[in-house]
Amino acid sequence: MEYIISEFSAITGISIYTLRYYEKEKLIIPNRKENGRRCYSDSDITWIQFIKRLKGTGMPIKEIQKYAELRAKGDTTMVERMEMLVQHRVVLKEEIVKLLEHLDNLDDKINYYQTEINKRT
Repeated sequence: MEYIISEFSAITGISIYTLRYYEKEKLIIPNRKENGRRCYSDSDITWIQFIKRLKGTGMPIKEIQKYAELRAKGDTTMVERMEMLVQHRVVLKEEIVKLLEHLDNLDDKINYYQTEINKRT
């Protein structure tokens, strides 16, 4: 199926402004109709959903751009793309460890206050 930019924006939940920015940054390259209007496909929806997931994991836009460039070159770059994802997973796991440490410290402080409050009531 084909979608004009307003339809694509509504489906993906990404503003038209952001879609144009993604195109400028070569994150997505929509087809063009004879009149020059952008034309998006179902595969573009899948790709945008993946970009959103990468952004959601905290992957920097420059890394997403690099991934997009490799993707555009085709299947010969699959190893490089996988290596990028593996490296990003390492970064995420390190961040999770740090966040869990912060959570433990926060829980300790909450428990301290709860104990002190209970002593006084």
